[in-house]
Amino acid sequence: GALARSSAVWSLAITGIAGPGGGSPRKPVGTVCFAWARQDGGCVAETCHFEGARAVVRLQAVWYALQGIRDRLP
Repeated sequence: GALARSSAVWSLAITGIAGPGGGSPRKPVGTVCFAWARQDGGCVAETCHFEGARAVVRLQAVWYALQGIRDRLP
């Protein structure tokens, strides 16, 4: 929806479990899912696990998401 409703070339989706609660054996705290989509239709999704307290998990997730866009730029 972000690409369809804007003039952006890239969109980013991020969701996960930063903690301190909410984790499960299947999806422990620190599990974060990312998706990067291009206006031309390309899309890549990844799931990562980060260690640390809530603020640390969030910081690592933001860094990873932005690095993912940077890595995909021409």
